[in-house]
Amino acid sequence: MSTARGRPTDGLPGPAQWHRVLTLLADVSLFIGTRSLWSQAATRDLFLVAVVSLCYVSILTGGVLALTVRRTRSLARVDLMVLLTAVTLTACAWWLNHAGGDEAVLTAQAARELVAGHPVYGQPWPWLFHGPNVALTPTIDGGYDFTYGYPPLAPLLAAPLLWVGGGGAPATAAATIALVAGAVLLWRLLPVPWRSAATMACLGFGFLPGYARSGYPAIPAMVLLIPVVVGWPRIGRGGRLGTPGIARAVCLGAACATQQLPWFVAPFLLAGIHAVRRGELGGRAATAVCARILGIAATTWLLVNTYFIAHEPGPWLDGVALPLTQGAVLHGQGLVDVSLYFTHGSDHLDWYGHASALLAAALLALYVLFVRRLGPAATVLPWCAFYVATRSQDGYYLMMTPLWLAAAVSVPLSDFANAWQPRPRWLRGPRRRPALAGAAALLVLPALMSAVLAATGRPPLRMDVTAARRATAHSLSGLSLRVTNSGDTALTPHYMLTTSHGMSRYWSLTRGPATIAAHSTASVELRAPSGRFTLPAAAGSKLRLRAFTGDPQTLSTRDLRPADLGRGKTPEQ
Repeated sequence: MSTARGRPTDGLPGPAQWHRVLTLLADVSLFIGTRSLWSQAATRDLFLVAVVSLCYVSILTGGVLALTVRRTRSLARVDLMVLLTAVTLTACAWWLNHAGGDEAVLTAQAARELVAGHPVYGQPWPWLFHGPNVALTPTIDGGYDFTYGYPPLAPLLAAPLLWVGGGGAPATAAATIALVAGAVLLWRLLPVPWRSAATMACLGFGFLPGYARSGYPAIPAMVLLIPVVVGWPRIGRGGRLGTPGIARAVCLGAACATQQLPWFVAPFLLAGIHAVRRGELGGRAATAVCARILGIAATTWLLVNTYFIAHEPGPWLDGVALPLTQGAVLHGQGLVDVSLYFTHGSDHLDWYGHASALLAAALLALYVLFVRRLGPAATVLPWCAFYVATRSQDGYYLMMTPLWLAAAVSVPLSDFANAWQPRPRWLRGPRRRPALAGAAALLVLPALMSAVLAATGRPPLRMDVTAARRATAHSLSGLSLRVTNSGDTALTPHYMLTTSHGMSRYWSLTRGPATIAAHSTASVELRAPSGRFTLPAAAGSKLRLRAFTGDPQTLSTRDLRPADLGRGKTPEQ
């Protein structure tokens, strides 16, 4: 007979209620995006319509079972069913949308060049950027980045899949396979009651499968970090790495050889391991453990890169450092929005980059100083620095969220109870708390000052539209501007019109000076890219005229009204 609490008749305890809720939430997360997937399949592939419809049955059945099964083992089977449903939906979505974006076409092209024995780095491929979903990356000096700018493991993973199709399909296939493998791996590594959280974080909600279908190399990099992050404070326990520790160090090196984001989390993990091992074994043994981890990771990274170092050392070095050096225009969901949308520009854009670097260093120092409190946050803290960077896209945070989950489940705060924290004499004694607070403030202050300097900068150029030449009633062919440089430095601006949060192509200068002297005014004429710029049709749409300069880095913006573009005639008039 069953108990009053609803336990099964054999006397074994049933699943915890929070386990049921977690399974249900993972099941519910699969609804997101499934209707649009079904709608798309209905116009292209009836077989996929049937598959997605069966997935709906699985989601509904999983919801019922999550609330009604009476055994923990039975609920674990429901977790597995939810995972398999998520994998099926991810595969269907890739089948319908596998062309990818700019990341995918660049990675796939790099794989093709590698297979053909051609150089991979430093090679511009402008013809790749004519597709409807392939975005350009404008640089602040008026150019575009057409080259591959990531470490080489992603093209190596895509090379065996070139048979899949043209465009970015090989890269999107590699990233999607990696994501599915990562979801299964994290599901397997986590304790049974938490496994549905892995399904939800990796495949639910639709955002990570979307990044995989766009071919982002950060997806396989994140997957390689999963085995590193799960229970990471226990790496090197007792002073020995063992086979699991060696495998984790290899994965860390491979992740760093796939994309640059792991470069930012690796110092935090190594600092945390050193602190925990030093608290357990002492300074010399802890340093030896970290040195072995770093040596294995560096060797792995070097092995992946050896071919490229030998055949194209200069372009390879420029390529793997490109995201840090390319000078891409401002974009993202961070502090740069102040200059992009609220203050109409800044003459101190460089300081966003300085603030990001200073904040990353400050966060690492704070992590070492307060590791007993901040220890589990090693997988989250590095991304805070990107909030003040010139490229502060939310993808930098989103694509690493499975690592947040892995740490939350497998890295409790108690693992750091005896971790070593540096405490020089001036940080000890009865006034240690004010001293620690002051040290923390001093560490963050340079980054804060740099961010304030960047955000409070003023746009150095004033731009007034004097004439607008229309190609049609709803498009422009050119603009005439009166540009005033109010700064103390001669500037060489590069102009563009934008209609949304993103950037567009630069307009070419057809008449007028390229460089505008300090405290002077000039008239310039601009030609639209490809001869035509389509005006937004929706009422109330924002149209912004932007001018970037590369040296010094500045941004000036002018919000345009319909009256500003009413001057001039169409060719038919």
